[in-house]
Amino acid sequence: MYSTQDFRKGLKIEYNDKAWSIVEFQHVSPGKGNAFVRTRLKNLETGQVVEVTFKSGDKVNIPDVETREMQYLYNDGDRWSFMDVSNYEQISLSHDEIGDARYYIIENGNARVTFFRGRAVAVEVDNHVDLKVVETQPNIKGDTSGGGGKPAKLETGLVVQVPFHIKEGDVLRVDTRTNEYLSKVQN
Repeated sequence: MYSTQDFRKGLKIEYNDKAWSIVEFQHVSPGKGNAFVRTRLKNLETGQVVEVTFKSGDKVNIPDVETREMQYLYNDGDRWSFMDVSNYEQISLSHDEIGDARYYIIENGNARVTFFRGRAVAVEVDNHVDLKVVETQPNIKGDTSGGGGKPAKLETGLVVQVPFHIKEGDVLRVDTRTNEYLSKVQN
């Protein structure tokens, strides 16, 4: 069992007989009264986000989850297909099940797929991924005083703000948690 002192972002817990992932948490110690932990939980099966308050020291169960390293094979328009790299078993996930991870995986790339009670419920990717720019405006000379940027469409369909010197064909490192450009990757 987990105690509220074990809570951290991304921890998977069982609450009300469902698997949840902690999105945010805050330990609160009011001057008067008992301490508590305010959390935002994301349901691993439905994607629903709820706010739950636990008393300090409350215990929650560890969910029956398993995470497997899988290779992304292809998208047929409605479903994303993955293959378990250890036993070559294939699974197919819907648009809702894959969530925002669809913007960070490329064909033949790896991802971690979480299973709850034998059913695939979530896809996790690394905190930083490298993606190729497929569409952006040409560089505008002399427009650097504002320090702004321009939008760039990446190979997965994700659009991020980038500095003016970025051009089509460049490979960029993107933070998957914030959808932000981090750096240009040297080829």
